Amino acid sequence: MAEGLRVKVWLERGGSHLLGEGGAEILEAIDRLGSISMAAEELGMSYKYVWDYIARIQRSLGRAVVETYRGGRKGGGGARLTEAGRTLLAEFRRVKGRLAGALEEAAYRGVEDLELSVRNRLKGRIESLKVRGLLAEVKIKIETPLTVKAILTREAVEELKLREGDQVEALIKATSVMLAKRGEAYR
Repeated sequence: MAEGLRVKVWLERGGSHLLGEGGAEILEAIDRLGSISMAAEELGMSYKYVWDYIARIQRSLGRAVVETYRGGRKGGGGARLTEAGRTLLAEFRRVKGRLAGALEEAAYRGVEDLELSVRNRLKGRIESLKVRGLLAEVKIKIETPLTVKAILTREAVEELKLREGDQVEALIKATSVMLAKRGEAYR
């Protein structure tokens, strides 16, 4: 990301706050742990604060984002995100990723116009593409006898519509490898 710049994202509905970073952390913890109380404990928040935050989101959205269930023969109860909750969280992540990417891109704007050394730009063809969860491993066969491996987000793979055999460029930054395809670049 461009040095000194930070992204703070929140979603609004009808001019009212809907979801910010803290709310996203709450929803992620509930999704991962399957429990409101465990999520509150992990995040160092009170159960009441987490429950009130969820209720505020649900009032603003007009739909449930978390559903709870009671225990029974199989043990204690729990909580899980509804489809609306998953969609809201995914939208928050997407917007946040786009804004962070825009700041990152601003730091590299004009890279196509620069005369880069061979160490910075390598052209090649995707040899293999493995998507696992939110990340993807892209193995690139460089036109000169060399192969580069890059780790990308699933979102980047989907947005670039990457497929094995695609012609791409690996743009090398000090700590990571970026991929470019048809004028778009992702880290």
